[in-house]
Amino acid sequence: MGKQRARIVAVVLAAGLLAGGCTSSDPSGSDGAAKPTATTGPGSGAKATGRFATDLDVDVDADTKTAKATFEVDPGTEEVTVTGLEPKARASLVKDGKRLVVLKADTYGQAHFAYLPAKLAEFQTGAGGKLPFAEGYLVEAGKGYTVRAEDTDPVQVSKPFTVLGRDDHPDGAFFDEQAGKLVPKGDETDLFGYVTMRDGVELSVNVRLPGPASKGPYPTVVEYSGYGPANPDATEPGSMIAGLLGYATIGVNMRGTGCSGGAFDVFNTAQQVDGYDVIEAIARQPWVKGHKVGMVGLSYSGITQLYVAATRPPSLAAVTALSVIKDPWLQQWPGGVYNGGFTKSWLDERDKESSATGTSWVAKRIEGGDATCKAHQRLREQNIDFQAFGESLVHRPALTDGRDLSKLVSKIDVPVYLTGAWQDEQTGPQFADMLGNFTHAPVKRFTMFNGRHPDGYTPLVLTRWYEFLELFVDQEVPRIAPGLRAAAPSVFEDEFGVAGLNFEPDRFTKFADDQYDEALQAYEAEPDVRVLFESGAGGKVPGSPQATFETTYASWPPKGTEARSFYLGDDGALGAKAPADEAADTFANDPASASKTFFGKSGYSLLDPTWDFDWTRFGTGKALSYVTKPFTDDTVLGGPGYAELYARVPDGDADVQVSINVIRPDDTEWHVTTGLLRLSDRKTDSRSKGLYVDRTYSEADSRKMPAGEFVPVKVAFPSFAQAFRKGDRLRVVISSPGRDFGAWSFADIGDPGTARDIGRGGGQASRLVLGVLPGIDEVPPLDAPCPSLRGQACRPYQPSTNEPAG
Repeated sequence: MGKQRARIVAVVLAAGLLAGGCTSSDPSGSDGAAKPTATTGPGSGAKATGRFATDLDVDVDADTKTAKATFEVDPGTEEVTVTGLEPKARASLVKDGKRLVVLKADTYGQAHFAYLPAKLAEFQTGAGGKLPFAEGYLVEAGKGYTVRAEDTDPVQVSKPFTVLGRDDHPDGAFFDEQAGKLVPKGDETDLFGYVTMRDGVELSVNVRLPGPASKGPYPTVVEYSGYGPANPDATEPGSMIAGLLGYATIGVNMRGTGCSGGAFDVFNTAQQVDGYDVIEAIARQPWVKGHKVGMVGLSYSGITQLYVAATRPPSLAAVTALSVIKDPWLQQWPGGVYNGGFTKSWLDERDKESSATGTSWVAKRIEGGDATCKAHQRLREQNIDFQAFGESLVHRPALTDGRDLSKLVSKIDVPVYLTGAWQDEQTGPQFADMLGNFTHAPVKRFTMFNGRHPDGYTPLVLTRWYEFLELFVDQEVPRIAPGLRAAAPSVFEDEFGVAGLNFEPDRFTKFADDQYDEALQAYEAEPDVRVLFESGAGGKVPGSPQATFETTYASWPPKGTEARSFYLGDDGALGAKAPADEAADTFANDPASASKTFFGKSGYSLLDPTWDFDWTRFGTGKALSYVTKPFTDDTVLGGPGYAELYARVPDGDADVQVSINVIRPDDTEWHVTTGLLRLSDRKTDSRSKGLYVDRTYSEADSRKMPAGEFVPVKVAFPSFAQAFRKGDRLRVVISSPGRDFGAWSFADIGDPGTARDIGRGGGQASRLVLGVLPGIDEVPPLDAPCPSLRGQACRPYQPSTNEPAG
């Protein structure tokens, strides 16, 4: 580009990566928890009883004397905000003459309508308020809404208004009016300001240009999240790296966070369409090259890119989503088991930081005289406590489909670069389930590897990230400047603790600067999928983010993947054939393991080359173990898979964990992947195909386990890719949840010691079904001391004996 600077600093910052300590939580999610059911509209007219009862009727009395509203109503996308009420006053949202819900205003006279109960009920909003929708639905797009102040005399009624839907985009003139709004003055390169959304909400923005606006235009990228991307005193990692590579970077705080207006609700439709408006408003600034922008970011700001791209902003050039999730509900309830570790702590932190002046930089802005930022803090009283709300959703309601990325990414129509780690300790590997759903993206590049949450910024992955931005945002032939390449090793060493790291060699050297079209054509001819193996063992230092080998595929899972079964056998054997006779082994439920992770005394250190592991074993009788004979040939297993178990439990339900490990010839055991399932959620759905298993997790599909009977269940394994060399053995461990994760911990159901029986052989032949990846006949030798493989716990292997079931 010729615009690159010679030094990259702080390539990875913990502050910008969904960072946070692993915590345990109270064991909620038990049988006594709320079990929501989504509906499509208001109930029959019956009113809620008990704590949330109201004396108002569903049907509005047409004869009631009314007056013009003195309060203000701001309808948005699937939400309505009301201000100017009397504190604690009641306000009803009404559609077509029927009350949908009654909210009591907070201490500032505000009420925010987003979630509606299936039956008319009355709730207090604001601090101390609670919206416990065991059954409910979302405010729907449409005309004919009004708000009534029920306690005024006469009753005040707003003018009728329309609630917007996700596809109700403003015309171009709305964004044209914001052109020139974000231009730094004179020779200045930075600017803090606000952009206006379609519903009038203003989002805080921080602009950083490579030079004065008059020297542009510049290739431009947006980083959008609820952290602090608009903080003028700090820069998120993706923006920092892009800025040092010559890009203009725009940090935008989501509504309800930072200095932005609006109410916070994680990944709701309003936040998604805000992204559309942000892209369109930024693209119209005079310093934006080609008036097209890209997006950058890892984790939170990687996830948001997919939501934004699914709204199809016309001025979006491409997205580069690193370390993402598949479905927010599934993050809290993987396999239907409550994740009381990282996900809970992350959502708790979001609730805390999105509160009024919840971060120091916001307080600093207000102290410095930012009246807009100050005014926006009042509505924080109406922020949704999403952690508590999500924790109550023991079953997955249909209303969460609007946040399920696996259902949204098919709408994306711009080039997509996406990376993720099979062992991501924070967001997990479920992202790979949806890679086949990017059906409208014209170009897709997916890179997967063993590793950790921040590894999207390691050199092997970062080089390809830069190539992608150059080709689809800057529209230049990708080249790493010599000065930058010379400076990179010392900086990478500072960040990753490993000497000798650098960018990959330039891959487009045969193309001249004016041969962009030819370089693009060559890039687009490459396979979509890149898989890196054994990161952490490919360099001289254990834990160095370097792979031992890699391969490519046209899709994931690859065509030609061969299903291979491994049957549970007698005496802890795992083999290619099922035993002829039926038998069963048993383990005792172990809720105490649910809170245990594999980190040692040093705890969770995000960027150290190797982790301090204390990967503890289950006690005697609390897990089942089955081990293959040594492999006779190099075999690479991967893709999704499942454990088909014949399970019997006496108490109607159980949380089950199935882990796959590899045992090396030196008797070092390495963790590969783990599947989880609450057995009452065992029903699979029509999306299940081949090695991929999916389910609705809905209340309607939930079934208690029949007492005293063996029932077949499929525990899904998320995608992985692992080489099993000649002499290696595969081990499967079946247990209660826990011990095999880094930052995830759980809330296990059932009493300690309750039997969980697993059948084997005959008509109840439990087995693993895993994929053998095609096109890899030989793998290089592996020298991997424990620890070294990134993200993969290790320990000395100890044989164990299974207990036969009674």
